[in-house]
Amino acid sequence: MAALDWTKPRVLRRGHLSLQWVPRQLIVVLLLLTALAVLVLLAMGTGRISLGLLQVLDIVFWGDGSALERKVVFDIRLPRVLTALLTGAALAVSGAIFQSLSRNPLGSPDVIGFTTGAASGAVVYFVLGGTSSVTSAVFAVGSGLLTALVVFALSLRGGAVASYRLVLVGIGVGATLSALNEAVLLRGALEQALSAQLWLSGSLNTRTWGHALPLLAGVVVILPLALLGQSRLMLLELGDDLARQLGVPALKVKAFMAFCAVLLASLATGAAGPIAFIALAAPRLAAFLTGEHGRPLWPSALTGALLLLGVDVLSQTLPFELNLPVGLMTALIGGVYLVFAIPRLRSL
Repeated sequence: MAALDWTKPRVLRRGHLSLQWVPRQLIVVLLLLTALAVLVLLAMGTGRISLGLLQVLDIVFWGDGSALERKVVFDIRLPRVLTALLTGAALAVSGAIFQSLSRNPLGSPDVIGFTTGAASGAVVYFVLGGTSSVTSAVFAVGSGLLTALVVFALSLRGGAVASYRLVLVGIGVGATLSALNEAVLLRGALEQALSAQLWLSGSLNTRTWGHALPLLAGVVVILPLALLGQSRLMLLELGDDLARQLGVPALKVKAFMAFCAVLLASLATGAAGPIAFIALAAPRLAAFLTGEHGRPLWPSALTGALLLLGVDVLSQTLPFELNLPVGLMTALIGGVYLVFAIPRLRSL
């Protein structure tokens, strides 16, 4: 009897409707959702005021606990956890899209400069004295889109965007924008410059519903659009010529998916600051778990949310009350990841 192939697609038919699903991918998604639920409860109880899992459940579902405990859970920790989940998911999906479009494992928005570009707009806004989380997100999205246009324009060769050229140009544009961000900080007033510098480290501290709700609205609109284009994105990985023969308008699909990816990365950056590693590693980890050859978007979103929230919980439980910003923690972990992962990447 042949062994059951968990990676082989199954089709469920009911009348004129059909649904294709992969057992291994479904199992991985269910396990990721379970791990996320446990980690959310753990994060809700982590902080200076420690709460047990049962206490958190009582407060969330039945409104038990003191007024202080309810305020801590609903006004402080819940928006922080929601921001972490949405930021991680948005960055992971953005990274999966760019890695697929560039056919390069290093093609993520933090490597090719898009998150730095999004950060530039927010830095300018903060240095000018702005304090609104919604307006800073708008500035981040605008500068992120402008950065993407510049990078793609400079990466064109023969009417197409070359993958390695995209990565190299993105790294150069990102380095230039990083230097310009530092110059803006030096020219700004001390208080605004310190606030912007703290934001540039990538932090989930002091996140409120003003950060979480705009990010939620953007992700709810853009993420489903990106998921709808996943099948065409996978066909593009086979090559533009073959994709066109299969009826896929390669240029339009690339432009649309890149637009979605830039918006997701910019929204995430506007909400939590520039955060490295998540967009780079989550899609590869999701592909490894699901056994997919491409970059599955839905498992990538769950993996990114799990990674970022896990790193945030870890940063709050470090010894000596270090409580490092989550952006610094992901950068440290990402550096170690790259040292060991790059020698094993066959495509490099």
